[in-house]
Amino acid sequence: MAIEIQVVENRRQLREFIELPFRMHRTHDRWVPPLYRDEWRYFDANKNSAFSRSDTVLILAYDNGVAVGRNMGIINRQRNERLGERHARFGFLECPEDPAIAKALLLSVEDWSRNRGMTKITGPMGFSEQDPEGFLIEGFEHESTIACYFNFQFIPAFLEANGYTKEVDYVVYLLDLNNDVTSAYEKINQRTLQRAKCQVLEFTKRKALKPYIRPILGLMNETFVDLYGYDPLEAGEMDALAKQYLPVIDPRFVKAATVDGQVIAFMLGIPNMSEGFRQAKGHLFPIGFMKILGAAKRTKQLDLLIGGVRREFRGQGLDLLGMTLLIREARKGGFLWIDSHHELEENHAVRSVMERMGGKVYKRFRIYQKALV
Repeated sequence: MAIEIQVVENRRQLREFIELPFRMHRTHDRWVPPLYRDEWRYFDANKNSAFSRSDTVLILAYDNGVAVGRNMGIINRQRNERLGERHARFGFLECPEDPAIAKALLLSVEDWSRNRGMTKITGPMGFSEQDPEGFLIEGFEHESTIACYFNFQFIPAFLEANGYTKEVDYVVYLLDLNNDVTSAYEKINQRTLQRAKCQVLEFTKRKALKPYIRPILGLMNETFVDLYGYDPLEAGEMDALAKQYLPVIDPRFVKAATVDGQVIAFMLGIPNMSEGFRQAKGHLFPIGFMKILGAAKRTKQLDLLIGGVRREFRGQGLDLLGMTLLIREARKGGFLWIDSHHELEENHAVRSVMERMGGKVYKRFRIYQKALV
């Protein structure tokens, strides 16, 4: 029977869309399952405000009545208006090792985008930079991290076979904490503090950290605005992000600098919890949260999530200071490595800091593009 493509139009189909990756990756030992609870919230237009400023479509591919693939199309109207573009995105693509299914899923979202006047499509991307973006193309042998794709190795080849080419690459650094390069920067860090006239904030309890979460996310809006694909978070999205991550943030691995009480720089890392998410199998309760927290206590890898410096304080060494403090804390906690998370290939300022800290590129993710005219 020929592959049948359907648009998700009811709750039963949405359940199939959400559950499909869990079924497809059940023997994929490096894949990190999300939480079902988070997926249902993300794909619910009544709970995810990003739907209100975007046109979207969810696509399922069926073979003999069984869902075998999925794709999502997103047109961010607000972003297109702001930048004067007519761009669409695809995201959350899943398919078996069957080029016909991949082609049908991609063409469906391309046609949907083209019919709405779009001239280009990029992906994989979600509504915002906080969503998974970029397919893994190098480093499949290494541990995966949350909020990142860990796709099958055949997926990039399917995209290229359907006319997709590189848009941008993200590189990921691995910092070996046995390599003590931070001691050389102690004097530099002291000069940084004097020059910026700032106060360093370090935390041991979530209660002390909680008041700074919104200011940090607000600073992220300012510092990331010029980065590829970033769209400023609205107040509700900041609250949702804070609510999602605060329970798993270890306050020891949040470093911030303030001037006159205002946050001017920050760096945030979390213990790698991938093994705990695998053991939880998408369920937080009744014992999933214990599996996740247990994995956070056992891991030897710290994952760098986000960091930023207010524009007028850049070039003064605050990013180097933040990494030095984070590395020092990680060593005290018995960690052996730091994963840098995504760094734009062209972001030479951040890459320079990683390399000065002894980091080596060990993964690469790619966002693809295709002209629709």
